[in-house]
Amino acid sequence: MKRRDLAAFAAIFALIAGSSGVALSQNAAPMPPAIEAPQDVAYPGAITLHVDATDVTRGIFRVTEHVPVAGPGPITLLYPQWLPGEHGPRGQIEKVAGITVTANGAPVVWRRDPVDVYAFHMDAPQGASGLDVSFQFVSATDTAQGPIVMTPDMLNLEWISLVLYPSGHNASRIMVTPSVTLPDGWKFATALDGAKVDGASASFDTVDLATLVDSPMFSGRYYRAIDLDPGGRSRVTLNVFADRPDQLAATDAQIAFHRNLVHQEDLLYGARHYNHYDVLLALSDHLGGIGLEHQRSSQNGVSGGYFTEWDKYAPVRDLLPHETTHSWNGKYRRPADLWVPNFEVPMRDSLLWVYEGQTQYWGFVLSGRSGLLTQQESLDALARVAAGYDTQNGRTWRPLEDTTNDPIITPRAPLAWRSWQRSEDYYSEGQLIWLDADTLIRERTHGQKSLDDFAKAFFGVNDGDWRAPDTYTFDDIVATLNSVMPYDWATFLHTRIYDLAPHAPLDGITRGGYRLIYTEDRTPYQMSTEMRRKTADFSYSLGFSIGDGGVVNNVQWDSPAFNAGITRGAKVLAVNGVGYDADGMRRAITNAKTDTHPIQILLQDGDRFDTVSIDYHGGLRYPRLERIPGTPDLLSQIYSPRRR
Repeated sequence: MKRRDLAAFAAIFALIAGSSGVALSQNAAPMPPAIEAPQDVAYPGAITLHVDATDVTRGIFRVTEHVPVAGPGPITLLYPQWLPGEHGPRGQIEKVAGITVTANGAPVVWRRDPVDVYAFHMDAPQGASGLDVSFQFVSATDTAQGPIVMTPDMLNLEWISLVLYPSGHNASRIMVTPSVTLPDGWKFATALDGAKVDGASASFDTVDLATLVDSPMFSGRYYRAIDLDPGGRSRVTLNVFADRPDQLAATDAQIAFHRNLVHQEDLLYGARHYNHYDVLLALSDHLGGIGLEHQRSSQNGVSGGYFTEWDKYAPVRDLLPHETTHSWNGKYRRPADLWVPNFEVPMRDSLLWVYEGQTQYWGFVLSGRSGLLTQQESLDALARVAAGYDTQNGRTWRPLEDTTNDPIITPRAPLAWRSWQRSEDYYSEGQLIWLDADTLIRERTHGQKSLDDFAKAFFGVNDGDWRAPDTYTFDDIVATLNSVMPYDWATFLHTRIYDLAPHAPLDGITRGGYRLIYTEDRTPYQMSTEMRRKTADFSYSLGFSIGDGGVVNNVQWDSPAFNAGITRGAKVLAVNGVGYDADGMRRAITNAKTDTHPIQILLQDGDRFDTVSIDYHGGLRYPRLERIPGTPDLLSQIYSPRRR
């Protein structure tokens, strides 16, 4: 029914109802009472939580809890909705099934809240000292359902997906005694303390809920533990799980790079906000890839060849430096509007350009300083970032700061026109802003100061403390920058973060002694990126990239491909009458430099076939950085290892 027909129908119905004397109420049903807000008050007793993680064939976690109660009456149990590190409402409530509640062996009826579907109401009966709760978390068995967290050879156990907890209390004031049963013979790693192993089961010290959910577990058949700080003041362990035992074969040189990372972090921050740290690393082509930060650990997942095919994996070697840096930036020092008392209170992400943007900057800097990336790989990675954001058309209507809302707006869903819509640009454009600040400080202080001084002053406080976040505001950032070097930092940040601009902030590259250029040859870093993503990237020539099977996976807004009508999801079948492959497309673009005819591309979109003409003759264009003669090479200084 058309809108105008609906309006006419409504008018006729109202007339009939009025003439018949029928009273039509327009009053909405009242809203139910609000869920009890969290208070900084201890919950009486400790929840016992057990997870049976043995059903790795079907990917099912079976959860049992005993929730103590002070007496009879109503109680509301909550499932986590707003997830730390995800910056948004990403709780997978749809995967919770089979909820049952009993007290003293008798069933207790539960009712889901009609507004907050993450809340479950029930009444503790007379004489009950606690409620026994059970449910299953039916994890994804196909990537279309979400990330794969359980395979026949390893699993990623996130307590935050496996717990119901009482309302009315801060997460830090709810105590939990956790335990888990794993497949026979599997090893595990977690930041939780007090592990007691009994066959295939392990129990841990009682801990507050906030610390529990910040301490995930990796477990698997094939495992290797590598000490990253032998003889250091606190244990730092690289816990590696793999699909196959041969994938655990890290060389001495590769281990040295990871140990260098710990050393360079100590030099940069000057403090440790952990009593021990566990890097959880899954090398798998089956478990879902992940990079998620925690105070005393991090979850990291890459393909199986990370060690055994080292030269191919440069584009993922900044992952561990990024996630471990979050122990300082994001977990211990945290934006004031991002800290929340429990997992139902909405987060506000306005300072993610610090939380994630500066972490992205230090992730690449520490990659270079540790040797995880060579100097050239560091420069080539920076060139890709600079080109990607300098050609981001969406910056003409949407400021960078607004992209900090993206984790709340959408959980990284594929976008039809990413370069126009923008998506979480605070990460890598934030990296460019902090490079701009670093080189500015180095230039104006003649090398006496740098952003390293900011990192130590801002993140390297309260050495040894890790139990409570130290929050900050925009004004705190500006004040610390001014303590390093007096400058109008508020305006510097406002113009780059809150204002519109036609181009990305590339002054840090120029001031660092380089300029962004485009050449017809791909850098090795670019080739590795395309290989890993199974993509042929023509973003800076025709304006699109083509993924596995010839499917277009991105189109630049207002590019030649865009203007020819090519859209994401179309399949490239042929180029100039010849069946498509990436090398053939590269040859066609190169040949068009001296050929006046347009490039002809045959596309399939569903059951439609179409040939489009792209009148482009500019040749292949791939970004790289070129030295500016006669200028200080600040970028090489930034990526070089610190000696003290």
